[in-house]
Amino acid sequence: MYSLIHKLHAGITLREGVVLLIAFVIAELLYKFHSFSLECAAFLATWYVLGGIAAWLHALAGRPSDRLNG
Repeated sequence: MYSLIHKLHAGITLREGVVLLIAFVIAELLYKFHSFSLECAAFLATWYVLGGIAAWLHALAGRPSDRLNG
């Protein structure tokens, strides 16, 4: 995890950080499955979907895509 975050550009890190916080708030307020595994999976799925939406909106705005290695 450290290596992945260390290689990310600031733009990706900021965007994913915001999406992470939104997903965390959604999971904390809405997901009450009484199972850590289910809540964790739902949180990760929420983060993934919100990240996809954020990337799509970013592309729609006409900004160049962010890359991990470049």
